Amino acid sequence: MNRMTPAAVRALSITDDEFAFLDVRGEGAFSRAHPLQAVSLPLSELELYIARLVPRLSVPVLLFDGGQGLSETAAARLHDMGYNAVAVVTGGLGEWLDAGGELFRDVNVPSKAFGEWMDHFVGTPSLSAAEVKALLDSGADVALLDVRPFNEYAVMTLPGSINVPGADLLLRAKELVPSDDTLVIVHCAGRTRSIIAAQTLVDSGLFPRAAALRNGTIGWVTAGFDLEYGAARRAPLTVRPENLRRAREAARGMAERCGVRIIDDAELRTWEREAQHKTLFRFDVRGPEEYAAERADGFSSAPGGQLVQAADEYIGVWGARIVLADDDGVRALATACRLRQMGLRHTAVLRDGLRNRLRPVGQQTEAPLHDRACPADMLITVEETARLTAEKAAVVLDLARSTRCAAGHVPGAYLCPRAHLLEALPSLPASARIILTSPDGALAALAAPELSGRARRPVSVLAGGTSAWQAEHRPMETGPARPLVPVDDCYKRPYEGTDNSREAMQSYIDWELGLVEQIRRDGTARFSLRPAPEGRPA
Repeated sequence: MNRMTPAAVRALSITDDEFAFLDVRGEGAFSRAHPLQAVSLPLSELELYIARLVPRLSVPVLLFDGGQGLSETAAARLHDMGYNAVAVVTGGLGEWLDAGGELFRDVNVPSKAFGEWMDHFVGTPSLSAAEVKALLDSGADVALLDVRPFNEYAVMTLPGSINVPGADLLLRAKELVPSDDTLVIVHCAGRTRSIIAAQTLVDSGLFPRAAALRNGTIGWVTAGFDLEYGAARRAPLTVRPENLRRAREAARGMAERCGVRIIDDAELRTWEREAQHKTLFRFDVRGPEEYAAERADGFSSAPGGQLVQAADEYIGVWGARIVLADDDGVRALATACRLRQMGLRHTAVLRDGLRNRLRPVGQQTEAPLHDRACPADMLITVEETARLTAEKAAVVLDLARSTRCAAGHVPGAYLCPRAHLLEALPSLPASARIILTSPDGALAALAAPELSGRARRPVSVLAGGTSAWQAEHRPMETGPARPLVPVDDCYKRPYEGTDNSREAMQSYIDWELGLVEQIRRDGTARFSLRPAPEGRPA
């Protein structure tokens, strides 16, 4: 088995070479301490997401586990799937620090650090919660725009705020803010998305007065102000021709200044032919509802705002080629600017976009990159599962992440991460059949053959997973399921939901504000941003 030292990984990370750096611990451990460029891909879910994050089998894949001993198992699985350049990173967290690296908390750190870097070195205009509240109370000419995805916005937002997800902002904001005299205030839950969105408005030249709400809804709540829940105000989908023309011109100007490469269909075909030797990601940056209605073969959904906010959830290979496309000539260019500035230098935009490629969902021909099913004789129906559990002849093990399991699971189910199934076996009744389930059954199907040879009892998979159980209107339990082993698979984000303590929210903001100095110490980020011109008004 190949091995690589932390020092060698750090040396590789500042080159332009391709590599995937995967942290195979659970998200809980990952969120407390991990290297900057490590991408979270828990061992339990490795086969489900590896092909999407690392589509090329010959790319170097570096596995990190912080000293927990999971990387060797991950390496064996990847080898079985055809990955032929896998290496285990030696040592643990202490060895990473000894090699001069920093350890970062939270998730999506490269994107969040980029936002802080932008705020620090470019000087993105911002206003405090108290300043925004005073403007709103005075009846000032203000437009308040929430740039998060609609599902986050609908949970909670500032009173009166209108939802315009990040990549749509430049495309649609003029429909909401026709006057140059209006002060446009954008916000998210914390800092990253609002900083990047406000800077996009400034850089476009279309909005003379634009600023971010400093610290987002966290700053609003910690200042003692109330939020609105269940809002449904959205920017119009139709953009008037003149506003579309101006948005396209602004996006092209930004892209030119950022050095974004524009490629045509012929060059894309060349890149596709070369994808066995140079990793290629193709992303449709339109919104999820648009993608659900019609899409283009070969392009995965990555709404532009979220692609910038959480780049490591979509891109698992540093140094890869990335092609972005839309159907409007605005969103892909604006998104590409930020990815290039973040250090993803091989980001390009498809010249004519998706307009001639889109087809209604159901007419695509491309097969999944990776598909693995358990043997048919291991599948068990919902009805049979209900009968066996009622007779106490079977136990159900739910392999979902703990938060998903808590939202709804088969009554009486035990919670057990896939990576710990063998460890949990002795605590189960000796003679009972084991029925594995997961949200859609895919993770359970992967785990069943591994467990079957070691369990010394029948092992089955609930066909269709917990979703099939729920679809048949079977009773569901909510709240934490009974864990068979200590579970550390989820990170509770202090900027999501409505039940976060003020202390946790403030601690998160303090951490974000310290990222610039931590990035400087680490020395591996490759952000490229130009400082603001002297005297530019905030």
